Amino acid sequence: MISRLFSASLNGIEGFEVCVEVDARGAEDGGRIAVVGLPDAAVRESVQRVTAALENSRFFPPAEMAVTVNLSPADVRKQGACFDLPIALGLEMAVQRNHRKLPAAARRELPSGLEQWCLIGELSLDGSVRGVRGALAVAVAARAAGRRYLMVAVENAAEAAVVEGLTVYGVSTLEEAWKLLLNPACKAPAQPVAAEESALHELDFDEVKGQPYARRAMEIAAAGGHHLLLCGSPGSGKSMLASRLPTILPPMTQDEALEASTIHSVCGLLSRSAGLLRRRPFRAPHHTISDVGLMGGGSSITPGEISLAHRGVLFLDELPEFSRHTLETLRQPLESGVVTISRAVGSMDFPCAFQLIAAMNPCPCGYHGDPHHVCKCRPAEVARYRKRISGPLLDRFDMVLEVPPVDPASLLSKPDGESSAAIRERVVAARRRQAERYAGLGVSCNARLSGKLLQRFCALTPAQKELLLAAVNQFSLSARAFDRILRVARTIADLAGRERLADDDLLEAIQFRQFEARLRD
Repeated sequence: MISRLFSASLNGIEGFEVCVEVDARGAEDGGRIAVVGLPDAAVRESVQRVTAALENSRFFPPAEMAVTVNLSPADVRKQGACFDLPIALGLEMAVQRNHRKLPAAARRELPSGLEQWCLIGELSLDGSVRGVRGALAVAVAARAAGRRYLMVAVENAAEAAVVEGLTVYGVSTLEEAWKLLLNPACKAPAQPVAAEESALHELDFDEVKGQPYARRAMEIAAAGGHHLLLCGSPGSGKSMLASRLPTILPPMTQDEALEASTIHSVCGLLSRSAGLLRRRPFRAPHHTISDVGLMGGGSSITPGEISLAHRGVLFLDELPEFSRHTLETLRQPLESGVVTISRAVGSMDFPCAFQLIAAMNPCPCGYHGDPHHVCKCRPAEVARYRKRISGPLLDRFDMVLEVPPVDPASLLSKPDGESSAAIRERVVAARRRQAERYAGLGVSCNARLSGKLLQRFCALTPAQKELLLAAVNQFSLSARAFDRILRVARTIADLAGRERLADDDLLEAIQFRQFEARLRD
């Protein structure tokens, strides 16, 4: 008789159910175990791990038996060590049912109701159960498949327990797993970890000295989800400002937290004792990062930094130092919020709805235009340095801001800015207005407005149209920059509680494009 259990594997960041079938029967030419169903090397090596784990856990090993393990669907590649636990348990059941020479002392009661369970876990040689990547995605797949219970390693239990409608149990050993299958009531199910919102952030905007114009830009960017480029001398506070942006962003919704946490779980970056992410991701890759590291890919097609920043912030410091080709790959994901990775093994879509904050120096030495330092760069060097950022990429920033050097006298004074909590209240109120305005339209924030919706919600008076047209002509702005000015103006109005755009809203939004013309020169 065949033993049949259910497990799950990963395809990109999504889980899919796998049926683990185990057939064991006597063999005259000695024992063997074969794993079929497109297993990778880690799955094939499970034979040695499972055999040792069974023997060291005082289970009856499949000696002198021909064993076939089938992982269905057979035409989808299976990866990782997550099948160790169901293979071991299925193998023991098959042995118990088919081995006529089984000693009486080795006989065990067989569990029932296995169709209600999904099981994942890596086994150590001593029979202990280890955690695996992607437990959250597996839990979602198990619920979608109609399973009632999920069995994982103890270290994955809190992570998987956040999925509602599924009872999650964490086990430490193979023996404990067998007892749990026999009687689910013998162990209390895992509980999700409660979030502590008050302890999410250690940084605060009240630590920033000076830079009122930059602080205002960060508030607007947070309120509308806008992309922002900061240009200034070393020490002007660009990185300090960017690192504090998550502290003023609105809290993640349950769905957003689940999306971001799933990506981090698949990449092995989710804390296995903390449950869902509660802090918006802040990713700051080094400028030596490769295309694959930023966008995702590789032999097994895993998410990159832009997907790890999903629902959060991607900070690119020293923007011109990044590879030009790497930066150009950002153009399509910035518009669509999705990156498609195509390889010979298949094509996968990864979400990447992130907010891009970038920082750069005005020249190679960093002191062009700095009143306190002398720039040693020739004009041609400055122009070459700035042209490392292409026009199409520059167009995709909603605001381009010059960050002036900090006045030395202000460094000795107390910070005069507002706290992150105070700014965050205004940001949350502005986002709430946007959510009510765009309800049912598929738009999450002002930065995502386009087409007819942009015309509808950013209507201009004849005088405002002339004002905007004059700015476009004066600064040689593109049609894309034209739209971005309207989106920023819409956010400024939302922060002020206005439903219609005022002249001041439009003028302030135009100011955030003035420095772009200097970068293009």
